[in-house]
Amino acid sequence: AASSSASAPTNNGSTMLAYMIPNAGDTHGEVRRIPIPQPPPNFALIRVLRAGVCNTDLEILQGYMGFHGVLGHEFVGRVVEVNAANDDDAEVKSKWMHQRVCGDINVGCADCDVCRNAKALDDRSGCCQMSRNHCPNRTVLGILNRNGTMAEYLTLPLSNLHKVPDDMSDEVAVFSEPLAAACRIVEQGLVRYDGPHPDRAAILGDGKLGLMIAEVLGREHASRLGASSAPPPTLFGKHQHKMELVRESAGVNCRPVADCKDEKAFNGVAAEYAGKFDVVVDATGSPPGGWPG
Repeated sequence: AASSSASAPTNNGSTMLAYMIPNAGDTHGEVRRIPIPQPPPNFALIRVLRAGVCNTDLEILQGYMGFHGVLGHEFVGRVVEVNAANDDDAEVKSKWMHQRVCGDINVGCADCDVCRNAKALDDRSGCCQMSRNHCPNRTVLGILNRNGTMAEYLTLPLSNLHKVPDDMSDEVAVFSEPLAAACRIVEQGLVRYDGPHPDRAAILGDGKLGLMIAEVLGREHASRLGASSAPPPTLFGKHQHKMELVRESAGVNCRPVADCKDEKAFNGVAAEYAGKFDVVVDATGSPPGGWPG
């Protein structure tokens, strides 16, 4: 993760440094000086303290999404300006000014049927901000039509912000966005824990996201089922040293992919594992899912 100081805006406070992709389809980026963004009503201006580099960023540098603008969507920062809808809304400004924050990356258009129906959709879904995440005209921080985090400043709606606990370091807080992706599996109720036969879950891939998903699902399993006889989630990976990072902390079973193959089976998978899981989360980043190849 890259970091920047929390000093005042450079160049008389009107411009900032940013790492940008100049044109859609470019496979390179460059550092430029661009204007500091001005927050619209109900938005905050945030000084970036630390920005993360995601594999999605690397894919964008290969032309993914045809994105151009400031790259990056993982960050922790400090609110330096609040543009409340009402200039007299001192309570809103007091709540957010100078707070360290991370933020959700999807920004709804506030004008389509989904956004206008936001309250009903969000209440019905049981998931946080379903409307924002499903707005057909949404922008996405550093991915789709919205400048991202690899800059000295960024803007986001106040409703997207989450305060960072005082005892959490910037180095940890910057992982909030990818960890939220892992938590989304639990939030959406994709793994069932009730009834006599809770779901058996498998995670494919021991990269950064795969490890975080294993951590989340393993801890959720322990929290919901305790010391029951239901088997914990199983993480399948190619790197033993990576899987060891979550074996004990998450309480998951770890299995090397190579040990789970059976070349004689019609699907290439050993009978011990074939068809044994109710939920499989593919975090390999490859079309075959890393299995059985």
